[in-house]
Amino acid sequence: MEVYLDNSATTRVFPEVAELMTKIMCVHYGNPSSLHMKGIEAEQYLIYAKQTFAKILKVEEKEIFFTSGGTEADNLAIMGCAMANNRRGRHLITTQVEHPAVLNTMRHMESMGYRVTYLPVNAYGQISLEELRRQIRQDTILVSIMHTNNEIGVLQPVEEAGELIKRMNPDTLFHVDAVQGFGKAKIYPKKMRIDLLSASGHKIHGPKGVGLLYIEDKVKIQPIVHGGGQQRNIRSGTDNVSGAAGMAKAAELLYTHYEEDAKRLYEYKRYFMEGIRKLEGVWINGLIPGMPDGEGTAPHIVSVSFGGIRSEVLLHALEEDKIYVSAGSACAARKPQPSQTLKAIGIDKNLLESTIRFSFSVYTTREEIDYTLGKLYDKIPILRKYTRKG
Repeated sequence: MEVYLDNSATTRVFPEVAELMTKIMCVHYGNPSSLHMKGIEAEQYLIYAKQTFAKILKVEEKEIFFTSGGTEADNLAIMGCAMANNRRGRHLITTQVEHPAVLNTMRHMESMGYRVTYLPVNAYGQISLEELRRQIRQDTILVSIMHTNNEIGVLQPVEEAGELIKRMNPDTLFHVDAVQGFGKAKIYPKKMRIDLLSASGHKIHGPKGVGLLYIEDKVKIQPIVHGGGQQRNIRSGTDNVSGAAGMAKAAELLYTHYEEDAKRLYEYKRYFMEGIRKLEGVWINGLIPGMPDGEGTAPHIVSVSFGGIRSEVLLHALEEDKIYVSAGSACAARKPQPSQTLKAIGIDKNLLESTIRFSFSVYTTREEIDYTLGKLYDKIPILRKYTRKG
């Protein structure tokens, strides 16, 4: 049996998505900027993609922009808004547990003379709204807070944050990195007072190399990619027609069965955590005390620290049985540095390099979870015994 439990890193493309993309690349392959029939055929797929996302997010089609992925969307949101609004202020706010696409962009903005406040989080990874309130100033031009943490799965109080930001300073823009949340939660930017929202295709059973950025129509933003003026001159470059349409098809399929899929994923998550707790010396990260098991967290992510075992050792031990997991964020997995998120929540330093992320998808089955738990029951005592001897 092959068990893929690294869906926060990337997901298997839906067959319907691959079929649509193949048709576009092989039959309707025109450049949508061309005036002839081939270009018009291609343009219809972009219109379909914009209409799909506008319907899901309950926004206008003209507010949807396609990028090369979540990273570019985050960069465009932060850099583009900072540069366009720097006469009003040069203060930015984010959190200590953001994805590197946000954190490293914020550090870049600091090198350009902007001031950045990094909000701390509590032991389960959530920010304090009171601390956010204290940090918003007249010169705060942008707040960027992720919807779902990609490592431990905790959900930030995005809707409450949006209300707070606009109450404290109506001119402050609110960006939400929803790369891990889109497709697993219902997110409505206008209702939540979100001005900019990022999402990525390959996290929702769509293709790699495509993402989107929702930009509220009145937001002042500068492009960071210059060229032929496509997408209202916000994001130049020949449109990735197959990618945009493929991502839209994936989102359409996910949200068609959203309720049943979310319910099943939460059931699997609780079942998996019950099984994990039968092992000694394990800690599940990001669970909110006082709430029902798993509530307030994403349905697809379980972060587990296995005391006395290095995560890379356990990862490869599971790989021997064709179980594929992650030792943290895939975007930083090859870098020899402790997880910023785990450090921020105050995890014991001995567990920083002993944490595995299990992440599910609509393809995950109960049989796969049982198989994984069985292998963990077999391997953990052996690996600990070996570690002690070493």
